[in-house]
Amino acid sequence: MQTPVNPSRIIAGTMTWGRWGRELDTPAMAGLIDHCLDIGIRTFDHADIYGGYTTEAAFGTALKESGAARENLELISKCGIQYLCESRPNRVKHYQYDKAYIVWSAEQSLKNLKTEYLDLLLLHRPSPLMHPAEVAEAFAVLRESGKVRAFGVSNFTPSQVALISAAAEVSAHQFECSLTAREALYNGVLDDCLQHGRMAMAWSPLGSYFRGEDPARERIAGCLEGLTRRYGASENQLLLAWLMQHPAGIRPVVGTTRPERLKESLEACNLELELEDWFELLVAAQGHKVP
Repeated sequence: MQTPVNPSRIIAGTMTWGRWGRELDTPAMAGLIDHCLDIGIRTFDHADIYGGYTTEAAFGTALKESGAARENLELISKCGIQYLCESRPNRVKHYQYDKAYIVWSAEQSLKNLKTEYLDLLLLHRPSPLMHPAEVAEAFAVLRESGKVRAFGVSNFTPSQVALISAAAEVSAHQFECSLTAREALYNGVLDDCLQHGRMAMAWSPLGSYFRGEDPARERIAGCLEGLTRRYGASENQLLLAWLMQHPAGIRPVVGTTRPERLKESLEACNLELELEDWFELLVAAQGHKVP
């Protein structure tokens, strides 16, 4: 399978750009968009719910102000979560994946982002009530109208991916993966991406390393101390390089809004860890040798 989008190796995650984080105003957000494009990060990851359904619109306004050409960037968004917030009359957080809602949600994202098409639309989280035929019909409508170029899923199990892909092409999968959240290495998610050529994207690619103190962090820090000197790289870069070395070609979705951290993250693409260094980090994280 060939994914009909060409995302940058590092993807800019926008979840904290707006109300759920830094609350960047339009000029600051436009400047950050321009910075990403200037250094080579051309793919921006959204979800309709970010900022309580407000961040896409803020980004769309900033994108127009930036003057960036639409053909020079890729826009990813997600749909399906009905979130509890003032802009939605929901009684309970839930998921919705009927044909009409998927199409409507994608069209809302287009309106908010001020664009005529999405490069990639993901089903944000799996629902026990989703039906592959219903999803496939929605995908077909959006593809044939030129509103979405490719489709994928997010946070699905391999069996759930197989369920949807039985009726519709699943070009990409976004999931949590990092040195401190390694489940995707072993639960079949990355195997599925590699086997079927799905684009693999990892959210929270630095994991919990920079948050709090625990024995695993101390072990990883001890290992990184020597590696930072050996590779002339930062801890952040080594953690990203460890992730990107997986043969599935994982693309980290980096959530920082700091220009220097974005540039530093992109430079991690030039690092390749020696095999035993890669496993040394794995052993440090899990606290025991591999079987």
